[in-house]
Amino acid sequence: MTHHGAALYKAIKNKEIVEEIKTDFRSTNIDSAEKAMLEYAVKLTSETCSVSGKDIRALRDVGFDDRAILDIVQVISYFNFVNRLACGLGIELEDFYDFGEYNEFNK
Repeated sequence: MTHHGAALYKAIKNKEIVEEIKTDFRSTNIDSAEKAMLEYAVKLTSETCSVSGKDIRALRDVGFDDRAILDIVQVISYFNFVNRLACGLGIELEDFYDFGEYNEFNK
């Protein structure tokens, strides 16, 4: 999560929200569309074959159109692929990996 947290922090510049999302996004002060997207990400990641039209409708109900849903699915799928590849090969972040501003955030 450190790597992804660094990217999120760089995008939103809010340490509190990043920490809340890392801990429990369901209780985080983010909007309903963001929470629905994260719920979908969890389901697609952990229960892939149980995703159904109901899950897609839930995304539409909070304002995502077909293009946005396609983007969401592609990003989730790509990160799942890369994470599984890296974990499967035992790849770890190098000690010298520079998180820029996020280094200060992690202290």
